[in-house]
Amino acid sequence: MGRSNSTTSRGVPVVLVCLGALLLGNVVIYLYLDSLQQSGDGDPHLTPHGACPPRHFRMANMRNCSPWLECPQVRTEVRKLKMIGQGAVKQVFLSEWKGHKVALSKLSSPDYQEDFLHGLSMLQALQGPHVVVLVGLCSEDHTLVTEYHPLGSLLNLVAVLAQERHRVRDTWQTRLRLALDYVSILHYLHTSPAGTRVMCDSNDLVKTLSQFLLTSDFHLVVNDLDALPEVRAPAGSLVRCGHREFTGEFVAPEQLWPHGDSQPFADEFMPGYDEKTDIWKIPDVTRFLMGRVAGGDVVHFHFFQINGECKRRDLLFRPFAMDVLRVYRSVYATMMRDSPGLGGSRDML
Repeated sequence: MGRSNSTTSRGVPVVLVCLGALLLGNVVIYLYLDSLQQSGDGDPHLTPHGACPPRHFRMANMRNCSPWLECPQVRTEVRKLKMIGQGAVKQVFLSEWKGHKVALSKLSSPDYQEDFLHGLSMLQALQGPHVVVLVGLCSEDHTLVTEYHPLGSLLNLVAVLAQERHRVRDTWQTRLRLALDYVSILHYLHTSPAGTRVMCDSNDLVKTLSQFLLTSDFHLVVNDLDALPEVRAPAGSLVRCGHREFTGEFVAPEQLWPHGDSQPFADEFMPGYDEKTDIWKIPDVTRFLMGRVAGGDVVHFHFFQINGECKRRDLLFRPFAMDVLRVYRSVYATMMRDSPGLGGSRDML
């Protein structure tokens, strides 16, 4: 009788240990799956660029990684074909390197040398799935080479989808995946290896859209990194985008001159702000991306609450980019599950 009680008393702790181990295992699995979701949910578009070593690149049509081109290679191996764009900071030329189409960018004016070099440093520091592939650079000549994307900037989206060969892509699925890419890029910049970065070249919708390139498989990469100041919140270091007064409803309230007409604008008296200024603009960019496509109204209905939170006037109460991304992903997954005949479009989740 005593032996039976002893056996039972030893069995109870064993059961508890097994239950504890099972619970711990479930927690570990949950954390692992959650980390996979936050890192891109296994989407091939969100894996590193060919898993190349640092200071190497591989474009979409290359089999192997290659070291970044340096000044001698940029000067002798990259052949300019024609100018395809010009802004205040850079001139961009469609070029060719060993049979591959590339984009060669040169400094437009010495007045913008600091902006150009900042953009170049950001391209080097932020190389990854959300950023255009850096092919080579020559700081001495103020020149850089990146992967060429023939569909151009996100400004071209409406015209591209209107082309006969791309009309089949003009669906809420394609457009919502672009919105997911956009918010994913913001999340990456806000939590980047180079610190918390704010997209300062985004003071109107057109300028914002011009910062992104549309890839041939209808995803987004950020291309223009000339104005990415760093927020150092623990040190109390906030940012101010530019030195001129902003107006309009696209910019966040904290970017507007707070003293109205009672005091002339003076940059030194503008309060600073953080990455939440990018969050304010998400609903406007998403509205453009969704367009008037069938099913878009359902997407907007599901986004109503989170987009309303993005538009809170006090930036402290706006969500982080990751919060928005979780909701957008959830809506995409739910709509894909509930919509018949949409097989093969789950590549973002």
